[in-house]
Order: sequence, then structure tokens, then C-alpha cells
Amino acid sequence: MDTRLERFAEIVSRDQFNLAEASLMLAQDNYPDLDIPEYLGKLDGIAVAIKKRLAGDAFSEQRVLALNYYLFNEMRFSGNLADYYDPRNSYLNEVLERRTGIPITLSILYLEVGKRLGLNLKGISFPGHFLVKLAVKRGQLVLDPFTGGEAQSEADLRQRLAQVLPSGKAEQAQLDRYLEPATPRQIIARVLRNLKNIYLQTGRLEQALAVMHRMLLVMPESTEELRDRGIVYQKLECFRPALSDLQNYLRRRPDAADAAEIREKVLELRQASSRLN
Repeated sequence: MDTRLERFAEIVSRDQFNLAEASLMLAQDNYPDLDIPEYLGKLDGIAVAIKKRLAGDAFSEQRVLALNYYLFNEMRFSGNLADYYDPRNSYLNEVLERRTGIPITLSILYLEVGKRLGLNLKGISFPGHFLVKLAVKRGQLVLDPFTGGEAQSEADLRQRLAQVLPSGKAEQAQLDRYLEPATPRQIIARVLRNLKNIYLQTGRLEQALAVMHRMLLVMPESTEELRDRGIVYQKLECFRPALSDLQNYLRRRPDAADAAEIREKVLELRQASSRLN
């Protein structure tokens, strides 16, 4: 394992870690010369500029308004509707440079700048669309960094649920269960899952493989990720690592729904590997 992956593995093995740093580290596969301290400095700089406008005793809602105004009105960060599936939207360095991204990366930006302003923001892995929340005296604010930090009403949230849940389920759904705070590890896993899907759908298997290596460092317990990596290895004709991953998958999930199909692949891979000797 190269030293950058070792460092990433060490960070994401902790319960709490620096979300911005981990987000920038996963970009190193595509941007090997990426200067992580430089981009962490950019986040610090944004927070310093906002702090200058705030009274020392500003309450949370005032800090949120200042954060929204500076990020979305002055710096003009916005959701990338024109090219949503561009992989650059998933890399925090590109989001900072281009000032556009998808819900999860704009939320990471929002969480990280908010943290520097003393806001105890939490990420929410809401179905289909990542959001951010903040506990306030009256309850909680749910905010959408993809649309300029707009506050989401209960009706807005139910409407979002209606787009992803079976018909009629959104009205009865308990919203609280969808508003649980996401851990840093869950957030990084969601970024990696987005990238994996983009690269697989566009046939960029080498990039997908690099993402999957990181995914298995973030979620070593995920048998599906192990299987998926094995299949990509096979497509890339890396027969021995493919065989290793798929055998491990079957060892962990002998009764999986696709076990018979994977056993067939294992037989093919054994034959292909023996031809390499």
C-alpha cells in the first residue's frame, strides 16, 4: 500500500476525523500533486472573512445567515445542475476552485466552514440528497447547501421523501429517522460511492478501482464492495487479485443471492490464473 493510502487508512479508522482533510486525501488519486494544507488554508480564509463581519456574541442563526450570504452570494458557490455527474463535483479541491458541486461536497464545504465559525452543524444522509442540520433554541434548522443554504420545512422534507419512497409512504414516514447525523466515515463513504458509480457507468475502470481501494479502507466490513472490486479486477484482467476478492466474498457470504454466479467467476479466474503460471 502506498504511503498516501496508508495515511488515509489511518485517518478513516478513527471514529472522528477531519472531514475536509479526508475529502482532499481521496482526491489525490486523480490529483497526485494536490497540496492538502493549501486547500485547508482556503477553508480557513473563508471562515476568517465571515468572522470579520460577525459580532463576537452573534447567535447561531446570525452565523448561518452570514455563512450563507458569503458562500452563495459573494463567492457564488452553487449546485452544478448543468453537469451533475461530472466527477469533479465530488472532489473538494475542484469544488473550491470551480465553486460548484453536488449536495454532499457543498455540504462538506458548509460543515467545514461552519465548524470554523463555531457552528455545531451535522451532516444528514437524507435519501437522495445530502443535507445539513443545526440545533437551535426552537428545535433544529435543516439546511440545503445545494440551493444556497435554504432552510427546509417539514413539507419540503416530506416532498423530498415522496420522490424516493414508494407512493403514499412519505406522509406516514417518521422524519426523525431520516434526520440522524451522519458520521464522518458515512459521509466519506457516500462521496466514494458517488464516484464509484460515475466511473463504472462511464467505463473508467482504473479510476473506479482506485475509488474502491479507498472504499474498502473506509468500510472494510462491506462484502458488496469486496465483490464489486473483484469484478472490476476481472474486467481489467488482473486475475489473481480478482480471484482473491471473490473467494473472500464467498467465504464471508456463502449464502449470498449471487453466490452461484460468483462461484462460476471463481472457476473462470482459477483457470485464467493457472494459465499465467
